[in-house]
Amino acid sequence: MNTLRTAAMSALAVLAIGSAVAQPATPPGPGSQAPTTVFTRARVTSFLQEADNRFYVRLKLLPLAKLPFTTQAFRVTDRSLLADIPEGAWVKFTSRRVDGENVLTAIHVVDECKRFDPCD
Repeated sequence: MNTLRTAAMSALAVLAIGSAVAQPATPPGPGSQAPTTVFTRARVTSFLQEADNRFYVRLKLLPLAKLPFTTQAFRVTDRSLLADIPEGAWVKFTSRRVDGENVLTAIHVVDECKRFDPCD
């Protein structure tokens, strides 16, 4: 019984120390840098308007590291973002998560990223 109590106390001590180490030393303050905007490359696969007038664009994202190609739908709140962007076009875009949905915030057409060639 005493061995079980010692093991439990040791486990709690390790968890307490580990969580203390994981905490940042100082929280980000007003002088910290704002995060930079990161654009993601993709190919436009289709456009979709649902019955409730929500408009979506489906984008096939380029694989990163060990993740394969994936296609995701992004809600478009401003249709002018998609002006002159046809299906099949290669794009760079930004998005954010709003009310449980991916919402497109910016998008522009770019050249296709050829396999084994460096892309920006």
